Amino acid sequence: MPLTKENIQKALEELRKNKKKRNFKESLELIIKLKELDLKKPENRINQTIILPHDIGKSVKVCVIATGQLELKSKEANADLVLGKDQLTNLGNDKKAAKKLLQEYGFFVAEAHLMPLVGKTIGPTLGPRGKMPTIINPDAPIADVIDQARRTIKIRVRDQPVIQCRIGVDDMSDDNLSENIQAIFSSIEGKLERGVRNISKVLIKTTMHEPVNLVL
Repeated sequence: MPLTKENIQKALEELRKNKKKRNFKESLELIIKLKELDLKKPENRINQTIILPHDIGKSVKVCVIATGQLELKSKEANADLVLGKDQLTNLGNDKKAAKKLLQEYGFFVAEAHLMPLVGKTIGPTLGPRGKMPTIINPDAPIADVIDQARRTIKIRVRDQPVIQCRIGVDDMSDDNLSENIQAIFSSIEGKLERGVRNISKVLIKTTMHEPVNLVL
């Protein structure tokens, strides 16, 4: 059962009506509270990547790990960083630099043949934070891959039955925010054992505002 655009826009209207004007862009977040879900079972722990219809108003820096032609194409496509074999090896010997890489870059993609080296070098740093690279082929349309990465969020549910993620900023249109919310909700609902019955509440909030309930 999808969230209706009408109900989402009513909640956004209420949020905007009560929001004080700030001198900075406020982030908007979606909160989904889950119920009747045994998180001790691995199958109930969500670890999902979702490509949104619209960007979230925040620059997501993309790191491409590639060699040869794909390395050149990635640079031409304005990837924020392109790493080759030598750089990976150096990072494997410098944990401080690997941690800085983790903090600065939100999304990683890598050629399949480089994944064993990734696993040995920066994998131990990226893995626990859910940032292991998405695997791509040498002939991948890298410009499209980078564009999608910048519209991608990662959802993880481990010990607490709640999902909280950024959906945009307050100067985005209600239509774009609504479509991002619907994309996330539909994806999460599809992963839950009992679908919407495993959802107790959905809320939206800004950085400095109390959450507003979104009617299911």
